[in-house]
Amino acid sequence: MYPEYLVAPMRQELTDVGFEELKTPAEVDAAINQEGTVFVVVNSVCGCAAANARPAARTAIQHEKHPNKVVTVFAGMEKDAVDKARAYMLPYPPSSPAMALFKDGKLVHMIERHQIEGRPAQMIADNLVAAFDEYC
Repeated sequence: MYPEYLVAPMRQELTDVGFEELKTPAEVDAAINQEGTVFVVVNSVCGCAAANARPAARTAIQHEKHPNKVVTVFAGMEKDAVDKARAYMLPYPPSSPAMALFKDGKLVHMIERHQIEGRPAQMIADNLVAAFDEYC
């Protein structure tokens, strides 16, 4: 685990724009297993999370069509919650950062780390917006 003082600003980048932090497996279950759409960001301390993933997520949720709920888990911190979220993302392998869109509890769109690294935040946001337009 990382020191909380180190990750607090990284958490805040998402919570300040409305993301709910999920810190337990029960919270993950409750968030994903509901009617409607849920956008899950697996946050991370890596550079591609800072430069690409978090900015893309913040931008995408401002779109007129957006998920009913936006949540986040933090890799390297709340291990059990992250493991639970990743179980819902199967068959995709564990990845951080990562982004997943669920509709009525079913995974409908996934962005893995290899689709985040080296890509501009706007390109990732555009990908998310297209998924939001289709599923939300």
